[in-house]
Amino acid sequence: MSDRPVRIGPRAAVALLFVTLIGIAAFGWPLLADGQSGLAHSQDAPWLFAGLLPLLVAVVVATIADQGMDAKAVAMLGVLAAVGAALRPLGAGTAGLEPMFFLMVLSGRVLGPGFGFVLGSVTMFASALLTGGVGPWMPFQMLAMGWFSLGAGLLPGAAEAAPAGAKPWAWGKPWAWGRLRGRAELLMLAAYGFVGSFAYGTVMNLQGWVLLQGMGQGISFHPGDAVAANLARFAAYCAATSLGWDLGRAVLTVVLTLTVGGTLLRALRRAVRKAAFEAPVSFGSG
Repeated sequence: MSDRPVRIGPRAAVALLFVTLIGIAAFGWPLLADGQSGLAHSQDAPWLFAGLLPLLVAVVVATIADQGMDAKAVAMLGVLAAVGAALRPLGAGTAGLEPMFFLMVLSGRVLGPGFGFVLGSVTMFASALLTGGVGPWMPFQMLAMGWFSLGAGLLPGAAEAAPAGAKPWAWGKPWAWGRLRGRAELLMLAAYGFVGSFAYGTVMNLQGWVLLQGMGQGISFHPGDAVAANLARFAAYCAATSLGWDLGRAVLTVVLTLTVGGTLLRALRRAVRKAAFEAPVSFGSG
């Protein structure tokens, strides 16, 4: 039996691409909008949420249609989302110490990018309901966490070992990058968790930054200004307001990945093997 990630087929890939493009537009449109457009993510968030939920369902349905996810995978999705939602309150409000991030890294790694995106989004939705953190920021958190988990699933070395005679330059094949396990894999996942934690914080800063007024001229958003000028102020804003919070999240993710990551990876892969996702169904003649 194989411990390969849940396969992402062409229809699921198209659905994920569509969700990603909408997400990029939702986060970035204030940078391109006219200064008199009345920017407010609090006004567009309900529309984004209303569009995001059916798109997440579309990703799941497309994955099922591509035979990449079955009932057992959906059940595992529910279990991991519940665990992730329960982990989030443990560090909420404490210097960015959020243990759910390391679970999303390992789950995305073992179960693949499509599964990881849905898991990240559903986990953030469930945790928002659990902690009372429902607000205009929630759909943006769902997208950002989905991207974070998806990225872990795209890291090299998750596939099966190359079969005999496979050409090393056949990058489109599932064995293109070989099989990465052990300490090297944990170091790669820790590095991704570190960088990804900052990326998550930066993307979420962009959602809230355009709403804040009255800050210093060097860090405030100026509607209608050139994109380059606003991005420079945004970088200063991130450094001044959230660098320490993001650092706490990144360090905790690295520590948890390096200390308990190996055990959890083995447990997840054992569960995948026993579940035998995508196993062909056969019926006896008797």
